[in-house]
Parts: sequence; structure tokens; C-alpha cells
Amino acid sequence: MSKLQQEFIQFSVDAGVLRFGEFITKAGRKSPYFFNAGLFNDGATLGKLADFYAQALLDSGVEFDMLFGPAYKGITLAAATSVALAGKGRNAPFAYNRKEAKDHGEGGTTVGAKLQGRVVIVDDVISAGTSVGESVEIIRAAGATPCAVLIALDRMERSGKDEALSANSAVQEVSKLYNMPVIPIANLNDLMGYLSGSGAGAELAQYKDAVAAYRQKYGVA
Repeated sequence: MSKLQQEFIQFSVDAGVLRFGEFITKAGRKSPYFFNAGLFNDGATLGKLADFYAQALLDSGVEFDMLFGPAYKGITLAAATSVALAGKGRNAPFAYNRKEAKDHGEGGTTVGAKLQGRVVIVDDVISAGTSVGESVEIIRAAGATPCAVLIALDRMERSGKDEALSANSAVQEVSKLYNMPVIPIANLNDLMGYLSGSGAGAELAQYKDAVAAYRQKYGVA
């Protein structure tokens, strides 16, 4: 686990975005932890989150020209990450889509910079890959090239229902389907490393076995 990943997990815990206990995921699984990026909901936390996104993207070495934020969460994330990148000396334009086409003014379904070149899709997590697929279609229709997906946390879980689990995670399936990397700021392995370290403290370390059991049951190889 890198310093960036460790600091991101600690930041997520401090902000109440990463919580431990008993939660039901979108897939209907009983999970010992829950990550809700929607709770990064003030200027200070959003600014810090964007800094993590920007640094993870730069550290990845992926070559890109601009950012795209799928409606709705991705809109704020892409805009904030663009600001953070500018603060690091990389002035990258961004765009986002509307859920419904606008028939007046500038019209169309996208807002912001013209989609062109190599485009990074910025979102919070990948659950089923639906928003990524929609984003890829929009970007390709504009003549641009989707080159990566940037997310906050990779849960590294096998996709599908319990009775028909896939061998791959949604992140792996998206990466394979669209032939591009998915760049997480941190993943489940980093989370396990955090819970095993001294920084977590006894209050959170107690969840290490539960998270390990969850990874054993649902985690990808």
C-alpha cells in the first residue's frame, strides 16, 4: 500500500465516507464495510478527494487529453479533478453529459469542452459498468477515444448474483470489454492493509476478520 492509498483510506474514514459494521450492498450482499462517495459533500472534502483523483491519474502514467464525468456523480468529480490537475501543473479540459438532451441554447447532451482526443471517464465506483458503457458510447460518438476509467475505490468483488457469480469483478469486466485500464485510488487489498496496520486503531481493527471473510467469499482471484 502506497502512502497515497493509505492517506486516502484514512481520509475516507475520517470523513465518514468509509464505514464499518453491517451493510447491504446494491448486489444484495451483507458487507462489513460501505463506501459512499456522495458524503464527500463540502468544499474541503471534495477538494481533498479531487487531489487524490488527480494524483492517482498522474501516477498511473496513462496519457490523456481531457476528462469526462457521467451524470450525475461524475459531473462534480470530473470538474473538481480538473481543478486539482490544474493545481499540479496539468490544465486538462472536462465535459459531462445530461440525462436528457437540451433542445434550446447550445443544445445537445454534453456540456463543457469539446470531446476530443484521449478521454478519461471519472466516476466514484463501478458496480455494474452501466455508466461506463454509456460514457464510452457518448465519447466514441463524438469521435474521441475513451482511454481509462478513474474511480475512488475498487471493491475487487466478483460480479453477478450469489447463485451465478462471475469469475471477474465489474472493474475487470469493464477493463476487458472496453480494452482500457481502470485506475482506482485504492482497492480492497489496500483496505485490508490499512486494517492490519497500526493506523486503524483497535476500534476499526476489529473488522479485519470480517472484511477478510467477505473477500474470501466474494473477492476475485
